[in-house]
Parts: sequence; C-alpha cells; structure tokens
Amino acid sequence: MATVNVHEAKTQLSRLLARVEAGEDVIIARRGKPVARLIGCNSKRQPDILRGKITVPDSFFDPLPDDELSSWEG
Repeated sequence: MATVNVHEAKTQLSRLLARVEAGEDVIIARRGKPVARLIGCNSKRQPDILRGKITVPDSFFDPLPDDELSSWEG
C-alpha cells in the first residue's frame, strides 16, 4: 500500500487513480500522518453482507452496569 503526501496526491491524481484501478490502495498523508485512503469502487467490501444473518438482542442497548461503565471511561 503506497503512502503519498497531499501535494503529490494533488499533482499526481491521475496516476494514483490508475494505481487504484489496478487494485492498489493508496494512503494520503498530511505531514506524514495518514488522513485518507483511496480504494477502488469495485472493492470486495459489501456493507450489507451480514444483513439477516446476525441479530442484536434488545439487551445490547441497555445501560452498562456502573463498574463496567467506569472501566470504559477510565
């Protein structure tokens, strides 16, 4: 996976898109810190792939017990 800075991404967008079309992911960084990822539209991610296959019990939305809540909040 390639990482490029913002300036390079702006000046080389067509080349980066060609790399993405070829299947590569590209990370765009600002001052060396990753801020975005370019991925192809035909990636294998399917947001609804688990729809109807899993269920979340109603108790999932119940408030956490105080002791567990305090461990999450630090």
